[in-house]
Amino acid sequence: MEKINIEKQEKLKKIIHDLHKGISVEKVKNQFKKLIKNVSAEEISEMEMSLINEGFKPEEIQKLCNVHVSVFEKSLSKQKKPSKIEGHPVHTYMLENKEAKKIIKKLKSSAKSIQKGKTNSKELDDFKTNFENFKKINFHYQRKENQLFPFLEKKGFSGPSKVMWGKHDEIRTLIKNTENFLNKKQYKEFYSSFKELAFSINKMIFMEERILFPTSLSKLNETDWARIKLGESDIGYSWIKPSDLWDANMIKKLQGSNIHEDKKEENTHEKNSLSLEEGKISLEILNLILKNLPFDISYVDENDTVRYYSANAERIFPRSPGVIGRQVQNCHPHKSVHIVNKIIDSFKKKEKKAAEFWINMQGKLIHIRYFPIYDNMGIYKGIIELTQDVTNIKKLEGEKRLLEWE
Repeated sequence: MEKINIEKQEKLKKIIHDLHKGISVEKVKNQFKKLIKNVSAEEISEMEMSLINEGFKPEEIQKLCNVHVSVFEKSLSKQKKPSKIEGHPVHTYMLENKEAKKIIKKLKSSAKSIQKGKTNSKELDDFKTNFENFKKINFHYQRKENQLFPFLEKKGFSGPSKVMWGKHDEIRTLIKNTENFLNKKQYKEFYSSFKELAFSINKMIFMEERILFPTSLSKLNETDWARIKLGESDIGYSWIKPSDLWDANMIKKLQGSNIHEDKKEENTHEKNSLSLEEGKISLEILNLILKNLPFDISYVDENDTVRYYSANAERIFPRSPGVIGRQVQNCHPHKSVHIVNKIIDSFKKKEKKAAEFWINMQGKLIHIRYFPIYDNMGIYKGIIELTQDVTNIKKLEGEKRLLEWE
C-alpha cells in the first residue's frame, strides 16, 4: 500500500475543515495549488476516513463530497484510470459506468424537449422506457454496498461504506423524484430533478474511477478480488454481462488456496447429522429447508456480526457472501444506523420482544420483523431478521378449508 505523507495529510484535512467552515471553493482551490502539486486517490480516501475518525459525521462529508471532488479534480484527472483484465470487478464497474454515460446522454436531449413541452407521446414513451432501463444502475450500487465495501471494511477502511452509500441513496432519491415529477406532468420540476441526477451520476463516476477504485486496488489483494467476483452474480449487473476471462484465470491460479475453504468445510460437515432439541437433521437438509422458506431469514450474533442469511432464489433485498462477518451497522445506510442500534440495544436490555416494519416496494407490501434470541440462561445471543412479501396474505378473506390447485 502507498505510504501516506502525514504532513500532506494534515494539509488536506485542513482544506476540508476550511470548506466546512464556509470558506469559498475558489479560495481553497488556490490554497490547494500552493500547498500540493499532486495528490493521490488513496490520500483523499485516507483523509476522509481520518475526518470520520475525528468525529465528522459521514453525512457532513457526504454533503460536501462534490465540493471535495471539485477541489481535487484537476490533480486527480492527471492520474490514469484503473485498468484491469476483462471480468475483473473493477473492469466490470467501469464498463457499467460507460453504459451509464451513454444512457444519460440519450436521456438529456429528450428531457430538454419534455421540459419545453415540445414532445409527442412517442418521445415521452421512449424517455420513460430509457429511464426505466437506466434504473438498472441500482445493481451497480448494490454490488458496491454488499460486495466491495465489506472487503474494504475488513481492511479497516469503512469510509466508503459510510460516505458513498449515502451518495447512492441521494441518487436513488433523485431517480424517484424525477420519475414522480414526470408522471405528474410537472415538467419544470422534472427537468430540474433530472439535471441534478445527471450531475450526480457523472460526479459519482468520477469519484469511483479516480478515488474509490484506485484505492480499492491498492488495499485489496487478488484473493480478495476473486472472492468479490464469486459473490457478484448473487446481486446482478447493470446492462452488461461480464467476461469470465479474469475469473477463470484466478480460479486456476488460486487452486489449493483458501478461496473455497468455507465451501469445503461445509461439504465435510454435511456428511454428519446435527442433534437438535427435537430430532436430528443433516446440514444438507437444514440448508435446503432454510433456502426454501417462504421468507428471507438472516442471523446477527451477540457481537452485532452477520453470521447467516438464507440464499433464497428470490430474495426481497440483495445479499451476497461478502456480508458474512460484517458488522450489521455497516449493512445499512449511515442515516439508518441509529435505528439499528436502538433495536439492538432494546433487545440486549430485554426491553422489547420484537420490532417490525412494513413498506411498499415495487407494488408489493413487504413485512420486516426482528426477534431477539436468548439461551436457556437468558443470555442474549443475537437477532433473527425475517423479511416477507405479504401482498397476497393481506388480501385473504373468509376461509379456505379445501385444497384448490389450478
